[in-house]
Amino acid sequence: MRLRTDIFVSALLRRVFAKGDFAAVEAKGADEAGAVFIRQHFRDGLETLYGPAPQSLFDGETSGERLFERRLTREEPVRVRELLERERKFDPDLWIVELEADDLGGIVPLANERENPL
Repeated sequence: MRLRTDIFVSALLRRVFAKGDFAAVEAKGADEAGAVFIRQHFRDGLETLYGPAPQSLFDGETSGERLFERRLTREEPVRVRELLERERKFDPDLWIVELEADDLGGIVPLANERENPL
């Protein structure tokens, strides 16, 4: 069973704050099952965007986890906003979480760090 999105986001925020970094919810989606997108802000003004990993990366044991993939890496904020606007037209119930952290250090579970089970 997958953890509710509102609980996942709350835990994510607490982990970021515990590291001494800053996080905020830019857009709140569906409490139970909204998709989560994460904007990582860097001091130089660039951003990295993480989005939900494709379902093909999940197997029976990991179906309850949330995995992310990098959608954009160190891009201008306008490119990140454009991509998020397109995603929001497709799924208005998505969450957008902003992080101001140079190193996510295991806070965001990345799909490319796992082997595809297929």
